Amino acid sequence: MSTPKELRYSEEHEWVKDEGGNLRVGITHFAQSELGDIVFVELPEVGDEVKADEPFGSVESVKTVSELYAPVSGKVLEVNEELSDSPEFVNESPYEKAWMIVIEPADSSELDSLMSAEQYEEMINEA
Repeated sequence: MSTPKELRYSEEHEWVKDEGGNLRVGITHFAQSELGDIVFVELPEVGDEVKADEPFGSVESVKTVSELYAPVSGKVLEVNEELSDSPEFVNESPYEKAWMIVIEPADSSELDSLMSAEQYEEMINEA
C-alpha cells in the first residue's frame, strides 16, 4: 500500500497535495481498498465553499456509500469531471487520476493540522 511522503493526510482518509497555495484533494489508497469497487462519485460544483471536517461529496462502492470530508475550508476551484464517467479511477489510481477537487484554502494554517505520511501510516496500522 502506498502513502506518498509529499502529501498530507486527514483522519477521514483524504490526502492533500499543496500545489503552491491551492490544495488538490482525493482519498487514500487505504480508503479505496476498504471501500471496495467504486461505482459512483458525487462531488461539489466549482465555486462551492467547503468547510473543514464537513462532507463535500460522497463515493459509492458496491458495499456502501461513504461521505468525503473536506480536510480544510475554502473555495472549490476545480472538480475532477472524469470521475463521473470513470469512478473506477479511485480504485486504480487514487493519487494520480482520481484526485477529486482543488481547494483555494480560506486559511492555509489548517494544512498544519493534517498528518504526515508517517503519522497517517501509524493511524491506519493501529486500526
